[in-house]
Amino acid sequence: MDDIQNILKKYFQAWNNGLISKDGDEIRRFMSKNFVGYWAHSNMEKPDEYGYDYDLDGVLQQYGQAEKSFVPVSIVERKNRKECLVLGRETNVIEGKPYTAQCMFVWRDEEEGWKLLREYIELER
Repeated sequence: MDDIQNILKKYFQAWNNGLISKDGDEIRRFMSKNFVGYWAHSNMEKPDEYGYDYDLDGVLQQYGQAEKSFVPVSIVERKNRKECLVLGRETNVIEGKPYTAQCMFVWRDEEEGWKLLREYIELER
């Protein structure tokens, strides 16, 4: 279980590096080629879906000064420790203002190591 917690720490550090550099390559290295993500908030009827090849650099360009943090609430191993389901709370501080979201991540142990297979992010606003 310590392995996945270390991966989470490195993944969110990659996001913080990307928020500074506006380059998503380091973040994408954590993603499975089969990655699918969902992003939503209470005013949306249906979440936005995105895949491995989404415009990550474009997303990073939308932010000025920003930083991400993540607090895991639950980590559940499955498939004989080949996958981990992680639930927790993400906080994005953008230009000094915090935005929080509930998150679910599915990580899979692939040939290249732990990769993010799926994510669901639901903003708390």
